[in-house]
Amino acid sequence: MNREALSKIEEQKAKVIGDHPEVVLVSPCKLDEGIVKFTAQEQVNLVNVFEKEKFSSCFFIPASGSGSRMFQFLFDFLEAPDEVNRSSVEKFLNHISEFAFFQQLPVETRNKLKEFDVDLEAFVSFLLKEDGMGYGDLPKGLIPFHKNEPFILNPFQEHILQGVRVKEENVSFHFTVQSRYESAIKKVISQIQGLTGQHYEVSFSDQDVNSDSFAFTNDGEPFTLENGQVLNRPAGHGALLENINKINCDYVFIKNIDNVQHFLKSDSSVTTWKLLGGILIDYKKEAKKLYDNPSIEGLKKLNERFQLFNEKMIENLNNEEIKEILNRPTRACGMVRNDGQPGGGPFWVDDNGIISKQIIEKSQITMKGKQYSLMVQSTYFNPVMIVVSTQDLNGNKFDLQNYKDDSKFFIVRKKYKGQDVQFIELPGLWNGSMSNWNSLFIEIPTETFSPVKTVLDLLNDDHK
Repeated sequence: MNREALSKIEEQKAKVIGDHPEVVLVSPCKLDEGIVKFTAQEQVNLVNVFEKEKFSSCFFIPASGSGSRMFQFLFDFLEAPDEVNRSSVEKFLNHISEFAFFQQLPVETRNKLKEFDVDLEAFVSFLLKEDGMGYGDLPKGLIPFHKNEPFILNPFQEHILQGVRVKEENVSFHFTVQSRYESAIKKVISQIQGLTGQHYEVSFSDQDVNSDSFAFTNDGEPFTLENGQVLNRPAGHGALLENINKINCDYVFIKNIDNVQHFLKSDSSVTTWKLLGGILIDYKKEAKKLYDNPSIEGLKKLNERFQLFNEKMIENLNNEEIKEILNRPTRACGMVRNDGQPGGGPFWVDDNGIISKQIIEKSQITMKGKQYSLMVQSTYFNPVMIVVSTQDLNGNKFDLQNYKDDSKFFIVRKKYKGQDVQFIELPGLWNGSMSNWNSLFIEIPTETFSPVKTVLDLLNDDHK
């Protein structure tokens, strides 16, 4: 092992066995306290701003995740049946013909399923294993989600179809994928191009293996494989910051691969994307005016409308400080009402006396005392509908690596072949990796968030 790798192991070991980073919450962001809601007329005006503006855009969609978790309850039932997974299996089989992928099963299998004349273990094996449909290994984006008669569509195809409804001109799509599936993904995109008669600008990248973390035992020692090498683990979606850094366009739209609605149910999401884009365009124009003629009164007026900054943090800034605080990477983030969905939320955070708005994961918060109390008071959730500007107010490209907070890493604990391992994940893509950005948080409709975490989610109305 070379000297660089040994140094990296020692550096990561110190973090794993040392004090783990935790954030200090001040309060959850609420309506008119860090989160903005626009009137119906304001929304119409902002959508018009988006539609009239000339700019280049790219949809950035992390899509390397496996579809195996969608079917986890099937694995669980086969290994250790109980009332919970049995109920899920029964629902799955009772509605099997409603799933889009049902149409792609062999006719004989479909007929047996309709008659409930099927060996469950054999069917699950066929559905998930490589010598059958292979859904247990395929990226989630290649698993058919929706029927749009007479077509069967997967998320790669539908994100493109939805994206060109948001913006028809000068738009591209970038998926982060496992390179071994790139040809299969290109094939399904080619199919949708053939059906629509349109050509789409699509590019791919993978997560840089050089960003992978080393795994450690519970005692903090490197976890060594049989070949003597230390186990490597992907360092989380924070590693994708550099992938975004390499995209050259005016605005980047970030979304998750599994949050895509049926084409016929996507109007609200399409309008919301235009709204978020219009807000960011409008904000940057106002920020540019203030940057060229800075004043504390102008900053307070801007902040009153967009609620970017804690009031105490800006009350004594001089003109140069005003220009510095304005001229940062900026993001417009949709926030939905929290209906018990897992994941990050918007909070005001105190970082060594500096109070700012952040998207925080539950794993970053102390699960006791006042901090836990503040967490459970959160009324909004981050659905990952984010439009970002990576250019400064003069049109120059930022180096996004200069605006992340390396101290906001995660310690992840998982199993590897039955043994406990722990490793570092880089600051999350929309957490610590965007820590020093300017953040606009906007309330958006709940129906824009319809993720598919389990295959049973495809039975919900947004997917029919």
